[in-house]
Amino acid sequence: MLTADLVSTRRRGDELRLVKLDAEGRARAIEIARALIATASLHVGGTRGDVEEALSLVTAAPREQRLRDALRKLVLDRCEFDANDEALAAAIREDVFTRAAAARAALPVGQRFDRAAILGAVAHEREISPDSVESLLFADLRTAHRLLAFSAPSPEALVAGYEHGQAQAVLLRAVKVTVELGEASGASLRALFRRLKFLRLLHTIGKTDHGHRVVIDGPYSLFESVTKYGLSLALVLPALEACESWKLVADVRWGKERTPLVFRCESPPPDAAARRARPDVPTSDEVSSLVKSFRALGTTWRVSTSTRVLELPGIGLTIPDLVFERDGEGGKSVRVFLEVMGYWSRDAVWKRVELVQAGLPERMLFAVSSRLRVSEEVLPEDLPGALYVYKGTLSARVVAERLEALAARRAEA
Repeated sequence: MLTADLVSTRRRGDELRLVKLDAEGRARAIEIARALIATASLHVGGTRGDVEEALSLVTAAPREQRLRDALRKLVLDRCEFDANDEALAAAIREDVFTRAAAARAALPVGQRFDRAAILGAVAHEREISPDSVESLLFADLRTAHRLLAFSAPSPEALVAGYEHGQAQAVLLRAVKVTVELGEASGASLRALFRRLKFLRLLHTIGKTDHGHRVVIDGPYSLFESVTKYGLSLALVLPALEACESWKLVADVRWGKERTPLVFRCESPPPDAAARRARPDVPTSDEVSSLVKSFRALGTTWRVSTSTRVLELPGIGLTIPDLVFERDGEGGKSVRVFLEVMGYWSRDAVWKRVELVQAGLPERMLFAVSSRLRVSEEVLPEDLPGALYVYKGTLSARVVAERLEALAARRAEA
């Protein structure tokens, strides 16, 4: 992924805009990309230091330096380097330096130091060749890592990745992101909402007259690791691009002075090129572990990934992670949805409580971390919804108990 310093932008008042490639610029970018790809391919087996130096020597005009460096970063992202045994390298280096210091101290006046003899002695003791000692001496340094493989894209694909990656890089500096979604298919919405949850991004979702509004806190509004959270935010963009119609507005802090600016981007027109494929959204480790443990209990409940977006017009919505079902009286299925909220904000929990209180027509169980300091008693037993406040990890046995309790409650669906 690109970093913010590699993005080509210009300012218009308080707005930050991307500098897009024109036809001539794209043709030149493809030429540079082709040279970078060929260079990396030729250096398979060489060291990282040699690869990076060779890529830096690819010709680019002064005004193309940032473009060249951005494409170089994307090429390096496709390189697989061998991280050598750091402990072995450090041990050999200590052995060589200790022997060398002792040999120099004992060296008679006028006699030359024999470096090869020191390497040979270490090699003999370790039963390896002197050349191996030489290569391992500083093998733990990053520049000494060997290029094992390079996944070479086409030059056109690399340039397309650059153009797409610029918007992602801007989001690394966001304070807040607001997305206006037009009417979208249920599958697109679920993929986007599940991606937000999987990446543990702090967000709120509301219904509008023409679709949905998603507000996401950016990395520069938090006290936690800016880099890690910003990367997660940038990874939302592919799921957003799979939606039919959207507009994004990001409040960013740009440049060395962290100047407040506004960045905007939106979906391409309907007659543009084919939309990006909807990315697969993996299930979080927390939810996957719960499913495995729950199935091991051998209850009458069947558990599966939820494909629903449950919405109450004018109030809000919830995106369940799992759905539990079992056969009830008269062959009618009993169904309970589970949303794992984990370390979300207290405000998000209260919005779910409001949904249940306002008449959400499904049985719902919300799993909330104890760190949010919310009591399970906020939802009384006469409603078809409940909170499960957990510490550490989710308990499959407790979930089963809550399902039984909710199954006895009336739901309108």
